[in-house]
Amino acid sequence: MMAKTHNNWIAMTDDAIVAELGNFIKKNRIAKNKTQAETATAAGINRWTISQIENGEAISLNSLIQILRALDILYVFNSFIFQEQISPLEAVKLKKKERKRVRSASKNNPTTKSDW
Repeated sequence: MMAKTHNNWIAMTDDAIVAELGNFIKKNRIAKNKTQAETATAAGINRWTISQIENGEAISLNSLIQILRALDILYVFNSFIFQEQISPLEAVKLKKKERKRVRSASKNNPTTKSDW
């Protein structure tokens, strides 16, 4: 059986998303061979907070960040980086404005004299 590789986040309830986050944290913590107590100490929070999120209960955003930092998995926030995108129409306009040729200096500025 193949592992589930994609969630339909839109269709999920808030509680289901929190449970998925808890599962993600638990799997990463175990993969790094850390106990809840070790993770909590590294994050500067109570072990109970780790237990809460791993059991699908909501925790504060600050606590989540501290846990992710302690597990060295802050990369999950890379998805939040906004990259401005241009429309296809704007891309075509920019392509048309691109220089396609280089004119010689003597044609551009006929008053330029050669040093020869």
